Amino acid sequence: MLVRIGSRGSRLALTQAEQAAAALRRPGVEIAFVPITTAGDRDRKSPFGQIGERGVFVKEIEEALLAGRVDVAVHSAKDMTSTDTEGLAVGAYLERDDVRDALVGADVIQPGMRIGTASVRRRAQLLATEPTVSVEPIRGNVETRIRKGRERGLDAIVLAACGLDRLGLEAQIGLRLDPGVMLPEAAQGALALQVRAGEEELVARADHAETRRRVEAERQCVAIIGAGCLAPVATYHDGSTLQALVAAEDGTWIERRSGDDPVALAEQLVAFAQ
Repeated sequence: MLVRIGSRGSRLALTQAEQAAAALRRPGVEIAFVPITTAGDRDRKSPFGQIGERGVFVKEIEEALLAGRVDVAVHSAKDMTSTDTEGLAVGAYLERDDVRDALVGADVIQPGMRIGTASVRRRAQLLATEPTVSVEPIRGNVETRIRKGRERGLDAIVLAACGLDRLGLEAQIGLRLDPGVMLPEAAQGALALQVRAGEEELVARADHAETRRRVEAERQCVAIIGAGCLAPVATYHDGSTLQALVAAEDGTWIERRSGDDPVALAEQLVAFAQ
């Protein structure tokens, strides 16, 4: 049986696709990789809000899956919309890697630093931690952002620690930011294997139940708040408690709540933000 795996074409995306392939390989199964260019890949300069809503790195891959050009789509789960696309389902989540954000170029956040990130979630929490930092937009794949940060003379950039780990670039990390300082994006650190609805069995053997439990609680919370990756919203389930926050983009206020019920937690935060 041939299983065609669709993913973005960056080195990180292909590394992640190989992780998925390793979980799916068995006697009689042949794997083929199908790189797909997304809107987020084509436009690496515009802020995400000028390209589209959350999902700019997954839409074209989902279209290929729906059209039957690939059989499995591999996504960084944090890039997905907070609700499943009609006709598709997440058949498996691989065991989650490090959920934390990482500071590259420095080992501490200090007053007056210039820090690069295109994420409003990271921007809000950086400014709440240290209001005197200058947060500057920076786009591109992992290696490109590291290079741009150096070329522009930034003191640091913020990236997902898991991406650096997967690429063997962990030595670039100066500080892994504790969720108490910077709450991660919903589903950060997890890889999602998406299939056509009804074909979940194709990847079911790769599903990590505890990762699914935590990630689905995070995604449900974000879905109810009605936010995507453009909004200063963060959620993280540590295994016992779900934490979530909403914030002003300039970091002037952050409201953080924790609990067991993603619906109740989201409703509390929506009520606060209105």
